[in-house]
Amino acid sequence: MAKDKFAGRSLSDPPEYGFPVTKSDSAELAAVSRALYVGGAGDLRVRTAGGNDLLFKAVPAGTLLPIRADMVFSTNTTATDIVALY
Repeated sequence: MAKDKFAGRSLSDPPEYGFPVTKSDSAELAAVSRALYVGGAGDLRVRTAGGNDLLFKAVPAGTLLPIRADMVFSTNTTATDIVALY
């Protein structure tokens, strides 16, 4: 499981760090996200920190989703320029 660098902090605290997401069906994110920024519109399939596989359909460009995710799948993800914040 990806390291949860946000554990022990309030979820209302803003993120302090970020990194560009490489979509993958096997590799976890470098850290569990606090939120995902979607720069290019499309569908976004993630695995949450709790282990749920979710598909967000038609996410508009410029959206900030408050998702604690440990994976962004390449399969079924058409959104681009995704940044994980934590």
